[in-house]
Amino acid sequence: MTVKPTVLQELPVDLQREKLPRHVAVIMDGNGRWAKTRGMPRIMGHRRGVDALKDLLRCCRDWGIPALTAYAFSTENWGRPLEEVEFLMTLFERILHQELAEMMAENVKIRFVGNLDALPRSLYAEIEKSMIDTENNRGTQFTVATNYGGRQEILQACRAIATQVQQGTLEPDSIDETLFASHLYTHGIPDPDLLIRTSGEMRISNFLLWQMAYSEIYITDTLWPDFDRTEFHRALTDYQQRQRRFGKV
Repeated sequence: MTVKPTVLQELPVDLQREKLPRHVAVIMDGNGRWAKTRGMPRIMGHRRGVDALKDLLRCCRDWGIPALTAYAFSTENWGRPLEEVEFLMTLFERILHQELAEMMAENVKIRFVGNLDALPRSLYAEIEKSMIDTENNRGTQFTVATNYGGRQEILQACRAIATQVQQGTLEPDSIDETLFASHLYTHGIPDPDLLIRTSGEMRISNFLLWQMAYSEIYITDTLWPDFDRTEFHRALTDYQQRQRRFGKV
């Protein structure tokens, strides 16, 4: 992974390791606006956004945050211009192919969640290979939400559970939160403690609707390609000042 030089390789002294989030989710917003303000095509913003994501993944490793989930492509993103969608699919495939060896060397375990069957076959093959090859890695758990929609995820879980009830293999009274969560794309992945959204937009955009029931939310005006370790430090500082009561006193 080749990225720009960064600072803050070690955990900043003002952060308490025991109060770090165990799982950070990010909505990487602002790539197109970043490019536009520089007179560049939107695709250049996506290229720079990949570098920002790679550095954040490394930062999670360096600072001891076990899990990172990135919202890479939503079910609604198919409505973008065809040229941009095709570029993104090609970019995802190329990055996976180029970076797999590095992820193996850094002990990253990668997992993709979403309706992956709808993706181009060549990209799907790269996704499968990356998940199989990194399955036994024990470093950072890196989850990539691709062709993902929170409502669609909940609907498919409901259909799967309803089918079991209809077939007589599941009693309705046995349905609880644990069973429901086991039918989600993210089964086996802890819920995020912290959601970060860049570019100042104040919405969750159909992302991890079930999983973010008690996530802390941090909004920054910074566009995603400019989100670096200093910005991440600010987000974690804000997070550590919060009191997480989970509905209790």
